[in-house]
Amino acid sequence: MLKADVNRKSFVISTTDNIVEVFAPAKINLYLHIVDRRNDGYHLLDSLVAFAGIGDHLILHSSDELSLKIDGPNANALKISNNIVLKTANAFAKSFGISAKVAITLTKNLPVAAGIGGGSADSAATLRGLCHLWKLSVNEIELARIGLSIGTDLPVCLAGIPTQVSGIGEILTPASHLPTAWIVLVNTGIKLSTSEVFKINSKTFSKPSPLIESPIDAATLAKALNRRRNDLTESALQLSPIINDVLNAIAASDNCLLTRMSGSGATCFGIFANQKTAEIAANQIAINHVSWWIAVAPLL
Repeated sequence: MLKADVNRKSFVISTTDNIVEVFAPAKINLYLHIVDRRNDGYHLLDSLVAFAGIGDHLILHSSDELSLKIDGPNANALKISNNIVLKTANAFAKSFGISAKVAITLTKNLPVAAGIGGGSADSAATLRGLCHLWKLSVNEIELARIGLSIGTDLPVCLAGIPTQVSGIGEILTPASHLPTAWIVLVNTGIKLSTSEVFKINSKTFSKPSPLIESPIDAATLAKALNRRRNDLTESALQLSPIINDVLNAIAASDNCLLTRMSGSGATCFGIFANQKTAEIAANQIAINHVSWWIAVAPLL
């Protein structure tokens, strides 16, 4: 079971003239409604996105060439050659007409293809880190534009705060105040293709339902979210039925306020009132599922 490093909540942890360390938090879709589908195949979304106090870490330092090293518990799930971090560094450098001379080390703590924005979070952290390393002053709109050219989750990952997301992911509105809450994240290790999940869901749409109220505590937040859903859950279950086992395991744990799948899956989460109840629940789940990835973290 992984526990959050609550001292590493900000994007840029440390910076010197030649080295920048950046945190890439997990992205959590507290709810996800698919409201329509455009003629070009992109889906229009309505989602409340928050971030967890657990994620990947990147260290960027000046170099004579672009390179990437990957370590951490989920390093073997990634290839260096086509990694989104390299794609991001190249795209960012090209937009300013400079050479991507940077050595990057990515510590991969989050599972891959898991519905919690791991790749997008890494890409956003790369953009933030390069701004500091190369001492470039880039406004948020331009940074989001560059990010959107890489992936639809990039703008919200760059924002890094609880956000209502609409459009294809490019329309962002700061969310109402969210209360203190803790989550337990669970993933079996099975990867899901986002495009395949969306493809199955191509004809199921919901109405937008942005969270306007400001819940006073975790229980009130869970009650509000319970009136919403993740429209991709049934599609993900067709591709990976074990997701239902994960949802049931979380729901059966003590003091769980809400259980839901994040994004296109397959990571699921439960909401808890505090760290103690979240850690007890995570331990309960881990007893019977020793091979599952389980993490405990606060909502940031």
